[in-house]
Amino acid sequence: MITTLAVENYRSLRKLIVPLSRLNVVTGANGTGKSSLYRALRLLADSARGGAVSALAREGGLPSALWAGPAKAEATSLRLGFAGDEFGYAVDFGHPIPTSGAGAGPSLFNLDPEIKRECTWAGPVLRPAALLCDRAGPAVRTRTADGGWHRTQGIRPYESMLSELADPQLAPDLLRLRELIRSWRFYDHVRTDAGAPARAARIGTRTPVLAPDGADLAAALQTIREIGDPAALDAAVDDAFPGSRVEIAAQGGRFELQLRQRGLNRPLGAAELSDGTLRYLLWTAALLTPRPPALLVLNEPETSLHPDLLRPLADLILTATKDTQVVLVTHARPLAEAIAKGAVRHRLDVNSIELVKESGRTTVAGREGLLDEPLWYWPKR
Repeated sequence: MITTLAVENYRSLRKLIVPLSRLNVVTGANGTGKSSLYRALRLLADSARGGAVSALAREGGLPSALWAGPAKAEATSLRLGFAGDEFGYAVDFGHPIPTSGAGAGPSLFNLDPEIKRECTWAGPVLRPAALLCDRAGPAVRTRTADGGWHRTQGIRPYESMLSELADPQLAPDLLRLRELIRSWRFYDHVRTDAGAPARAARIGTRTPVLAPDGADLAAALQTIREIGDPAALDAAVDDAFPGSRVEIAAQGGRFELQLRQRGLNRPLGAAELSDGTLRYLLWTAALLTPRPPALLVLNEPETSLHPDLLRPLADLILTATKDTQVVLVTHARPLAEAIAKGAVRHRLDVNSIELVKESGRTTVAGREGLLDEPLWYWPKR
């Protein structure tokens, strides 16, 4: 489980170090940095898949992603990191060294950020003795079983050692960390409009993990019914829509979602469901997954939901915390309050993180100073 998240110089997150627990609820007014915190987590996950540099490039490169407050001229690096009881990881992105292309002119990739420094370590705090893998520029050294170091050359500046070093003999801890991060799951504004993928009948196969766009919703719900927790599925649907039940119609290998409701002679197809109903069923499939991730991050799941559905959604989120760590980013204070009330029944502590913005800088409300932050050290260049 992640116990600390650290971000420096990413948009309004000038320096943000926050503790994380099993269930984390991030709130705040519009423009306080909630989306930036969500995207910072996604960038960390992208590092394990080799996509962080391209994700930053799509944002316009470092000039667009770097801290944009009064001290913008001082921000030359973007740093992201996390730590837990078992592992910690930090990455430092910086401006590239201009290079030439195949012709006489400059390279067209000179806006791509470079990874200047990258480290993994054992335990919650970076210390020299705890280092497992240490990357500076193209050179990487990995801790060997006898406590020595194995040195590797040739890591390109736009590639992460998490995605490039996969030798189970030389870097077993790095491999374990990479697979842990790759298990993280993100859901952000899944479509429910008339043309949404979840509304169409599709070829169905066993689907323990709902796709990010929700296209395989019918197969995911049927998978829960067959190899997951069908009682929890039925209870979640009945809780939100009393007397209703999800059914999956299959014809020629194509699955179609149907919702049978009390008082209707036929079930409603996915194309007939309201946006809010479809969205709730999408969250049901995501949160009752038979293959829970190490970390599940939800960004504004309350969008288009009727207020009456916020309490059932809160219960689904609380149920998910039995098997996974959850970070919820929400605009809806009623959802946060419903989670707080439900957590009392579940005997679960909620880590409430309310973001505020002061002079263009995102901070955590109620934090008095550095002593309120978890202990954190960045690797030096």
